[in-house]
Order: sequence, then structure tokens, then C-alpha cells
Amino acid sequence: MTTAGLIPRNSLAWLLTAQVVVLLPHLPRLPVWVAVLWMVCALWRVQIQRMRWGYPGIVTKALAILVSVAGVYVSQGTLIGLDSAVLLLLLLFMLKLLEMRDPRDALVVIYLGFFLIATAFLFNQSMLLALYQCVSMLVLIAALVGLQQTSGRNDPGRAFRTGAVLLAQAIPLMLVLFFLFPRIGPLWAVNSPGQQATTGLSASMAPGDVANLAQSGELAFRVNFEGPIPQHDQLYWRAMTLSQFDGRRWSHTAVSSGGPPGELQVDGPSISYRVVTGASHQPWLFSLRGASSTTDELVLTRDFMLRARRPISQTTAYTATSWPDSLLDPQGLDALQQRLYLALPEGSDPRTREWARTLRRQYPDDAELIQAMLQHFNREPYHYTLRPDTLGQHTNDEFLFDTRRGFCAHFAGAMTFALRAAGVPSRIVAGYQGGELNPRGNHVLVHQFDAHAWVEAWLPGRGWISVDPTFQVAPERIERGLQEALRGEGSFLQDSPLSGARYRNIGWINTIRLAWDDVNYRWQLHVLGYESERQLSFFRRWFGTADWQRIGVIALIAAGLVMLPLALWTLRPQKRSNDPRKRVWDKLNRRLVRLRLQARDGEGPRHWQARLVAALPEQQPELDAFFDEYVRQAYMHTVPVDDRASVSALRSRLGALLRRLPRKRRPGPVTLVE
Repeated sequence: MTTAGLIPRNSLAWLLTAQVVVLLPHLPRLPVWVAVLWMVCALWRVQIQRMRWGYPGIVTKALAILVSVAGVYVSQGTLIGLDSAVLLLLLLFMLKLLEMRDPRDALVVIYLGFFLIATAFLFNQSMLLALYQCVSMLVLIAALVGLQQTSGRNDPGRAFRTGAVLLAQAIPLMLVLFFLFPRIGPLWAVNSPGQQATTGLSASMAPGDVANLAQSGELAFRVNFEGPIPQHDQLYWRAMTLSQFDGRRWSHTAVSSGGPPGELQVDGPSISYRVVTGASHQPWLFSLRGASSTTDELVLTRDFMLRARRPISQTTAYTATSWPDSLLDPQGLDALQQRLYLALPEGSDPRTREWARTLRRQYPDDAELIQAMLQHFNREPYHYTLRPDTLGQHTNDEFLFDTRRGFCAHFAGAMTFALRAAGVPSRIVAGYQGGELNPRGNHVLVHQFDAHAWVEAWLPGRGWISVDPTFQVAPERIERGLQEALRGEGSFLQDSPLSGARYRNIGWINTIRLAWDDVNYRWQLHVLGYESERQLSFFRRWFGTADWQRIGVIALIAAGLVMLPLALWTLRPQKRSNDPRKRVWDKLNRRLVRLRLQARDGEGPRHWQARLVAALPEQQPELDAFFDEYVRQAYMHTVPVDDRASVSALRSRLGALLRRLPRKRRPGPVTLVE
């Protein structure tokens, strides 16, 4: 049977532990069969170490690789992409256990583990994961240290302590690199089919979509205002416009947002703010009406939305300034826009069309027509609810005249359809409304349940104006939030019993929730949000320049100042041996020097023992007992180096010898005892 190789048992235990801690962050995304495969690999490796099983042959290893690749293809639907690549690396990380024969193979496993720690941040950049990965790093370093400890008894704590010291020594250099290493933007982007948008918004909307989203307590983004925080009913966060209707769904089109930005006539006071949003894997961002931004990676679209140049794959912070009273496209719309914002599918919702035409005959003025529609929603018995009735083919007809129960998407969709039927260019704006103030950080939290849809209608001379029919039915939703609007219905976050936002009326729970949110906000703002723009600001503030050549010199000096004390500490003279037997031996020799007795350089213990017996014949029994024990432990390798019982026995022999040695010095100089 093949032997277990040269990998120490202590190191193998650390390797298996390291694999567990590295795999855990990936576990929620992994198929069940991957966890089963790891358990099989770990069991096989342990049996190899116990010399009960042999190493797998070439056929077995080839079959394992083929099955793993096939499993990835079946699970992911492709072998190309980020999810598949990470999964393949994880499988190689596991299968490498089966062919480890020496420490060099174990090093490959450890280095793969370090790389896989980094891949976890492609999917999650939370502070909790960062803290957890510090533990993962520590375990991998302990495995690396344990791999070098080829002798000694099984002491996992020793490798762990050494790893902790090494990790602590790396922290100063890590901080220097974090603050001073240039922040370079990505050269390419990798699409991940397994990653879905986490903003909750999509490029299309059916009547029930926003209602479903309102059952989520997940955080969408955070906002910090430079000045006073606007009132709740002024916080309309625009994300996208929906301009195409197919009879049931409203969709975003490239025509509405493509091309140069529309005409923005700035008017009224401005509002400046900073938004921190997580990875959504979508390009749209969130801003108040009439927004502009100086952030390089942002663009302003034709329909006055802020958009990222590439999908947001990590936590992103950006600044913006909005003029809520500004005029949007007041001069007019071109022919293409007119057709886009008046288009309706043929044959859909005949009753709504007739109602709109009737109102148009009564109110030729567009502004009066809009006001009449809003009064209709206010006076008729409409109900704002997360439990709307199921609608059939003509969704707007059935909602307006039959069920009269709906969420914001129902009201916005019906009014937009009616305005178009009456000849008023209009579109739906999808985004969020309101937010929750966190007094600890003085920032606003916008959750998924704050998702909202409202109407924008174009009027001659006034441009696009915002109209919210939901306010006419449920003003408390706009003024105080969704929870207040649904208080009587009791449906707020009913499908999210573990969401902290559901219990924000309970004082101590809300205090803990907001405190933890403030910690996460600072993490996102100061750590994840430390991009090139903030780094340059940091350089100007502390070094008075943003010149990269000068910054490079400063970085080298800072790194040198950090590394110099560590180098001096590492290279310091070792005053105390790490070998406990060597310390016992040195203690005896120091005592003998006081008696004018000293060993020759390179002299062996047995020769030194014979000369000492000749000089101290009365202490021969104690000398023989000590030297016999010392030679047995130090040269015969019958006990581990750090075996405490053996070291204690040697110290006992030394104590007995020292008690028998003379107290007074021998006359004359130190002698070698010829």
C-alpha cells in the first residue's frame, strides 16, 4: 500500500480546517453535491494518512475531473463565466487533497486557498465577510506554518500563535498599500449569469411587480445630504423611465434614454448629496429630480437619469446635485419622442380610452385634465393595498372600473395609459420614494419596500412634470412611508419575519438595527468607497499634491518605515533559545563557569561529562544521571522536542546536580579541565 508521504499530521489537520473555512463563504451559492464531494475527498485523505487506503490512480483522478466539470456544466448551464470559473477552482481545491504526497503539493492547496479567499469578495464585500476572511487567512497561515514544523508533538496552538504573529506583522504594510497604492479602474468586466440584480428594480414592470418588491426589507442604498434633509414627501428617487406598453407590462427602451442629455433649465434651490449603493449588476443609479454629477463614471441620460458607464459590480459611492424645481425639456419633444410617449397597443383597455377621451372633451387644457384625473383617484373608492385582485386581459379597465384595489404600479400605469389616450405625452418613472433617517450617522436609508412608481407628463412650456396618483389615494404612504400606509391591513413585510425593519417600532431592536447600519455605512463609505477620486482627495489633504511620482516616493518611504522595525525585530539576536533542552544545558554551563569550569568549542556532551567527573568526583552520580538523560532526549530522538514531561524530567536531574555542586568558586582562572 502507498504510504502517506511526508505531510505531517499536524499540517494535514490545519489543511482540512483551512478548506472548511475557505469553502464556507461560497456555500450558499454551491450545489449540494459539491459539499458531498468535499466530504468524500476529506475522508479519503484521512484514510491515506492512516495508511488504510491508497492514492487514487490516473483513471480515478481523470474520472473525478470529468465528473466535476460535467457537474459544473449541469449546475451552471455553462463553463464560461465568473460563477463557473470560481466553482471549478473550488473543485480543484478539493480534489488536490487526493494527490498530496509531499509538502510541495500541500503548498499548492494553501496558495489556492489564498486565491479563493479573494474570489469570495467578487460576490460579497460586507464587513462581516472581511472579518471572517481575516480568520480564514489566519487558518491558512497556520497551515503553512504547520507544514514547516516537521518534528515535535501535535500542538495546533503553536502554529496558530505563529500565524497570528505573522498576520499582525503584515497589518501595517497592508494599511500603507490600502491608502497609497493607486486605485486603477477595471480594464474589463466579467458578466456573471448567476448574479441577479439586487436593487429589486428591473427594466420592465407589471402591475404586481412593485407590490412583490415591497415585501423585501433589504437595503437598496444610503444617502448622506450636505445640508438639511428634505421632507419625506420630497424624496422621489428616480432610477429609470418606462415608456413602452404591450398591454400588460411597461418596459424601459433604449430610445428614451439614448442620445445626449435633454434640456435642463436649472431653477430654485439645489440639494447636494452622496449615495452609497451596493452591487446591483445593473447600470442605473438613483437621484432626485434635475440631477447632475461630476463623478467620472456617471453619465446623464436623455430622460434625465444618472447611469453608470458599466453595470455596478461592487459597492459604489457617488455625489450628485439636484434642482427639484428645474424644468426638464421645456422647449418641446422631437417627433420620435412624441410617438414614443403617445404610443398605445391597439385594442387594449377600451373603457379607459373612452374615459380619457371624455375627460379631454371636458378639459381641453392639459394641466386641468391632469388635475381632473387626480381628483378622480381622490374621490372614487380606490384602495391602496399589497393584496390586489388578479387582473385579466384589459388590466387598466379592470383596475379603474372594477377592482379599484392596487399598489403604486396600478395607479401609475392606469394614469399614464389614460394620459396617452387623451393625447398627453407621458411615461412612468420607477424608483423609490421616501427613506428612513438614521440619526446616528445622519443619513437616509432607502429599502426595497420603498420602491415606488409615479407618472411624468409633458406640458408645453413646463416640460416634464411629476404626478403621483398614489398620493391621492394613500397620502400617508408618501408623507410617512409604506409601514404607516399599511398599518390597517397588517401586510407590511409579512413575508420577511426576520427583517429588522419589520420591528422598528420596538425601541431596543431598532436601536441595535440602526447602530449596526451606521457601522456598515461607514464601512461602505470609507473602505469600499475609497476609490480613485477619494484617494486623490486624501493625497491633496495630507501631502498637498496628487502627483503620482511624488506619491510613489512617499509610498516607498512609508513602506520602508513600516518594514524597517519589523526587519530589525526579526533579525535581533536571539538571547533565549526556543529549544527547552538547550536552555537547561545553558543553565548548567553558566553555573559551571562560576566554578571556573568551561567546555571547549564543539565539545560533545560525553567528553565534557568525563572531564567534569574527573574535576568533580563527588558529584559523579548526579553528573551521570543528568548527562544520560540529556543525551537520550537530545540525540537519540526518542521523545518529541517540546514534550513537557521529558523536559520536566531533565530539569529535575539538573536541579539535583545543582544542589550537589559547590557554592564557592574554585581558585584561579576558568579552566578547560584537561
